[in-house]
Amino acid sequence: MESDSGRTTSVWMATGDVPEFGQLAHEASADVCVVGAGIAGLTVAYLLAREGRSVVVLDDGPLAGGETARTTAHLVNALDDRYFDLERLHGAHGARLAAESHTAAVDQIEEIVEREGIDCDFERLDGYLFVGPGQSTEQLGHELRAAHRCGLTEIEYVERLPYDGYDFGAALRFPYQGQFHILKYMSGLARAFTSLGGRLHTQTHADKIEGDGKTARVTTSGGHVVTAGAVVVATNTPVNDLVSIHTKQAPYRTYVVGARVARGAVPRMLLWDTEDPYHYVRLQSVEDAGGGHDVLIVGGEDHKTGQAEDFDERFRRLEEWTRERFPAVEAFDYRWSGQVMEPVDGLAYIGRNPGDADNVYIATGDSGNGMTHGTIAGMLIRDLILGRENAWATLYDPSRLSLRAGGEYARENLNVAAQYADYLTGGEVSSPDEVAPGAGAIMRRGLSKVALFRDDAGALHEHSAVCTHLGCVVAFNDKEKSWDCPCHGSRFDPTDGHVLNGPAIEGLSPAGE
Repeated sequence: MESDSGRTTSVWMATGDVPEFGQLAHEASADVCVVGAGIAGLTVAYLLAREGRSVVVLDDGPLAGGETARTTAHLVNALDDRYFDLERLHGAHGARLAAESHTAAVDQIEEIVEREGIDCDFERLDGYLFVGPGQSTEQLGHELRAAHRCGLTEIEYVERLPYDGYDFGAALRFPYQGQFHILKYMSGLARAFTSLGGRLHTQTHADKIEGDGKTARVTTSGGHVVTAGAVVVATNTPVNDLVSIHTKQAPYRTYVVGARVARGAVPRMLLWDTEDPYHYVRLQSVEDAGGGHDVLIVGGEDHKTGQAEDFDERFRRLEEWTRERFPAVEAFDYRWSGQVMEPVDGLAYIGRNPGDADNVYIATGDSGNGMTHGTIAGMLIRDLILGRENAWATLYDPSRLSLRAGGEYARENLNVAAQYADYLTGGEVSSPDEVAPGAGAIMRRGLSKVALFRDDAGALHEHSAVCTHLGCVVAFNDKEKSWDCPCHGSRFDPTDGHVLNGPAIEGLSPAGE
């Protein structure tokens, strides 16, 4: 499904509404200012408000309008990185804390849903990890033993999934996982936060974020300032950090299709395989005039942001994979993509921002587990701000350096360095006349590169093709209709150049400036 803007639309956007909140139109002060109204930012805000702290939340879009609305909303302690890998990277104790914290995050979401009476389709269900075609099941044994060492002793090996439509082979069963409708949850969480006295302002862009250890100041594009005792930057990837965090994580686009199936045609369960990139599957029920149906949500086909152009082919492969395994598919109603920040050692960066004042906190590096990492961020940053001990603090510390992840660190940063060679290449077109309506292309103009986009009405929009974060040349994303940076994942609107995703905080400048 395509939105009116040409960007792909998730099943959540099509089946869930969010309340509107006004722009910040005055100076404000609070104990804490949170920048970003996705799941991490709003969970931090809500949990602090429950502790009696005054909190202001700012977001430059609508509530949950960023990557939170593009999740597939798995709530799991079955992580994207295997537990035997986490043991290698973080030691046995670290891997055990990872299992404990993600389990606690799902429990925390369930507790919030029940306490606040949020109708968001939350349910507990089993999840299954299976191997890809031709792969050995031996890795399932390694993962089972590692998971048991991490305290997840209820996980078990099964010979077959409880599904007759396709033989996925042996699998690990992860009981008591969860899922929900993310926009319904976020709407309920926002109402609960504001009922506690929290202030939430959308369509409010943060131009400058600074702290001195005692006071934090957030200056908005409207010229208003929020003064607080602490600031939390929860913008998927930090917009207040120029280099340090961005050398330790990499942005990936991941693709999702939503297929209509008759209600009950596919068992309610979560699925993940061990392919690279891997696939992930779940069901979401949708009410309609005919009595309702299920949407089978299937994701995969990841690639580095800004470093692929075969978007339709990736969706086609996902649909082919889905039809082969789920013959009950009637039609594909939705297509969308999202951005995943992959840390070099598999776990999020949550806590004080490295090299910054002590009262500036960040949450980033979701590693494909954004719903639980975002909730962990809420619990951990709450404790850090309140001065409480938290056993997870060292594990998620943004300043950590993992020597065991050195190979991955080097590989990702060599990939980034290679992108700067785009300065030396010619353009994709030699004239704006070559750019069709709805399309974008890079053109060389003298020593500069220009990002050209022609909208559906035929109007041409020209911007500098240089990302305002660290200067990489952007690439056009034809499906999401955005300019994407291949270095650190910043994304920009093609018509006016404003920032859609950080780490850039400033939009693309008009061509010639």
